[in-house]
This record gives sequence, structure tokens and C-alpha cells, in this order.
Amino acid sequence: MLDREEYIEQAYLFRSFAERITAGIAAQEALAAIGQEVLATSKLPMALDYLAGELKLVGTFSTAMARLPHYFTEFQTFVIAAAEEEGGRFDMRTALAMLEREATYRAEGATPQGLFLYRFECLSRNRLDYAKGLAAAAADAIFDAEWRAWIATVSRQMGLIDLADLVYVRSPEYWRVGRRDALVAGRPVPEPDRAILFGEKEGRIARANRGKDPLFFFAALQRQLGYPSVPRVAPVAPSAESPALLARRLERLEMRVKLLEEESRGGIDLSRFDPKNFPTSRDE
Repeated sequence: MLDREEYIEQAYLFRSFAERITAGIAAQEALAAIGQEVLATSKLPMALDYLAGELKLVGTFSTAMARLPHYFTEFQTFVIAAAEEEGGRFDMRTALAMLEREATYRAEGATPQGLFLYRFECLSRNRLDYAKGLAAAAADAIFDAEWRAWIATVSRQMGLIDLADLVYVRSPEYWRVGRRDALVAGRPVPEPDRAILFGEKEGRIARANRGKDPLFFFAALQRQLGYPSVPRVAPVAPSAESPALLARRLERLEMRVKLLEEESRGGIDLSRFDPKNFPTSRDE
């Protein structure tokens, strides 16, 4: 767990880095510039120096982040590594936007419930590896042993049981409904036999979304409890230039190349461009 100023500077790093590589600035230049802008009293400048060195040596960021587990979490490293995979469909801009949103949420005071559900939605929306992603999410210091054990259970049962059901049975709402039904039926009142990881509000929302699309569950949590939403970066718009305009540009480039070749061979014959040498009649 880092100080609040570290998360604020991390959010600035991910946002600024995404903006600059989108603008066409080289990654090494962007890191060097951001290193001068962030707070010198934080640990981020030292981490940026290491990231820049690893980028020059290997060409990736995730390998350097994996060697700094005391500063970058395992989930952050997993997200960047997924974006750096060759042939993958997961875009680096999306990865940086996700990490920026998470760092902002942690600076504002994240809870284990909100952080887990945010990371789970990140995996769902971007179709990342659930097993590796949940293992990386559980390694965070914000989760205790009970949380890590439950996340491992979620990883094993994913695809068999809905997330809303898994959240519901770990909330006070599940036992409240169980006690009510037991009193009505005249049965013994059940007592909780497992750790309660979620609050009453999360349990009510999970109960209302049982059997529905998980995205509805995430949207309800964001509306009701203010949990962070997963950013969705808009795709780069394709070029609006017509094929005819591109063909004319190619012709101009070919003409410039020919002029450069003539100049290198001893000069350009300017008589070709003299209007006096142009044909004066249609027959000519």
C-alpha cells in the first residue's frame, strides 16, 4: 500500500503517457519528460528511470514493473504485459486508461469490494485471462487472507456460477433473507458459517441482478455506490481521404523523387517547365 500522493502521481503518469504516445511522441521521450514533471518527493521518478532503462534494453515496460513489486502491483504488471503481447487485441491506450482510473480510485480511498469488482469488470470487458488476472488481483495488499481465498474460489467457479450469486452469498442480505424464510417456515434460524466480505448494499444489488447480464450488475454498483467504471477508449477513426486524393499525393511524391534524382546527377533541366516550350496548338 502506497501513500495517497503516490497514487495521484501514478494516475498522472498513466494519463500523460497515453496522451503523448497517441500524439506520436516516442515512449522514451515521453517518460523522460514525465519524470521531470512528477513530484520529486515521490518514488515515481526513480521508477521512471528504471522503466526508461528497461525500455531501451528490452523494449517492454512489464518486465521492469515486475521487478518493482514494492511500487507497482501485480495486477498493473499483468495489464501492461497483456497490452504488450504481439498479435493481441488489447490496446495499450485502454490498458493505461484502466490503470489511471484505478490509481485515481485508490487515491480517493479504495475499498476491497470496489477494487475487486472494478478489476473483475476490467477482465470481463477486455476478455483477458481470468485465471491469471484474478491471481494478480488477489496479490494486492488491500486483500487479506479471507479475500484471497474467496477470489481463488471465484476463479475456479467462473463460468459455472454467476458473479452476482457469489457476491450475494457473502453478504448480510443472504443471511437476512435466510432468517426471514426460516421464521416464516418455523425452521431453526441459520447463522453465518463463512466470512462476510460485502456490505448490505452490495448484497441487495447482487440479489436484484441474479440471472441477469453481469454488465447490468456492474452498472448498478456504479450508479448506487459510486464504484469506478471501466474506461472504454474510442477506436481511432479511419482516414477520410478518398482513393483519388491518395493517388494524387503519390504522384506528387514520385515527381519530387525524380527531381531529387536529377539534381543528384548534375542538375534539373528547367526548360521543361518554361511556358515557351509548351505546345501552342491542339495538333502539336
